[in-house]
Amino acid sequence: MNLIEVNTPALAKDFIQVNVLVNQNDPNYIRPLDKDINDVFDKEKNKTFRSGEAIRWVLRNSQGQLIGRIAAFVNKKYKSKGDDGPVGGMGFFDCINDPAAASLLLDAAKNWLTGKGMTAMDGPINFGERDTWWGLLVKGFEPPLYRMNYNPAYYKDLLEGYGFQPFFNQICFSLNVGSRIQEKFYERHAALAKDPNYSSDNIKTNNLPKYAKDFTIAYNKAWAGHGGLKQLDERTVLKMFQSMKAVMDERVNWIIYYKNEPIGIWVNLPDLNQWFKYLNGKFGLLDKLKFLWYKKTKPCDKFVGLVFGIVPEFQGKGVDAYMIIEGCRLIQNLKIENGKYELGKPIYDHFEMQWIGEFNPKMINVAESLGTHRSRMLTTYRYQFDREKEFKAHPILG
Repeated sequence: MNLIEVNTPALAKDFIQVNVLVNQNDPNYIRPLDKDINDVFDKEKNKTFRSGEAIRWVLRNSQGQLIGRIAAFVNKKYKSKGDDGPVGGMGFFDCINDPAAASLLLDAAKNWLTGKGMTAMDGPINFGERDTWWGLLVKGFEPPLYRMNYNPAYYKDLLEGYGFQPFFNQICFSLNVGSRIQEKFYERHAALAKDPNYSSDNIKTNNLPKYAKDFTIAYNKAWAGHGGLKQLDERTVLKMFQSMKAVMDERVNWIIYYKNEPIGIWVNLPDLNQWFKYLNGKFGLLDKLKFLWYKKTKPCDKFVGLVFGIVPEFQGKGVDAYMIIEGCRLIQNLKIENGKYELGKPIYDHFEMQWIGEFNPKMINVAESLGTHRSRMLTTYRYQFDREKEFKAHPILG
């Protein structure tokens, strides 16, 4: 077997091709956009390079065929819970079902990270934000959401056989949009709706600067510093909203206010992979036109939860229920008359939340209280370089 560092455009294409070859016979596989993978390793596009560095390899067998790939990275800003010292990362791991090939790839990552002073490696994770390419799929082998890892089931055995241990599980939750949710949500909504200080608004694309400002205020109060997440600035949020504008559905994005101050956010997108699956990883000018055509002609039946949060001083007061029911006015065509809540025809059939770490039981409880089911599970693994050291999983958040 021949391990090759990715340092040319041709090898970067091979790096992408390994993922296609390994998954090509799986009907649920959806090829990621090539540009999304390439951008992770582009110093001009991935700002994580300001605080870290990354390396990639591909693996060929004795006949020259591609049989594996892996990336390793260090990031000074990577906030990892636990007492393992500086922790590096490995990701974009793909391999045929061969423990020897997997060990060769994982050894390369381990040795490189050891040389950088790391004491452990987490993986598979992303060289960047946690909302993409994070965790190994271990349950729920359904078509993946956009920029979500998808892999053969045997990867679990390859990683655990090498010595990785589960650091934390990542749970996705789904529900049938046409179903009535628990009655307590309607009751809590009714109670808060009597207070004129509470109001709601769906994010409208013709006034993104306003909503970007409101989102930033609520997000930073609700999430910054929580689970390793950092403060966002208004300019970054506006740029994010503008990049989402072409695929944004105004009806599924909500902000809740108290005395006109933002206190809750619920941001969702259609399941973009229902359209991207037709593009075979490409997203040039012609592919963008194809995407718009598919978006217009092929209905999407699922929307995906990206961010849901309530600022701390309003948590536990029913604001989460108020925001969800306000959203249901459009999402479920919910009619509220004389204190009665009657469902109409929903605009989507299914809803799936991006993953919640099992170390966050409060958010798990919120998700489950909606009447969801656990649709899939991914796992972030850790490999301690000191094999004699006691392993400790991610601590539970208070």
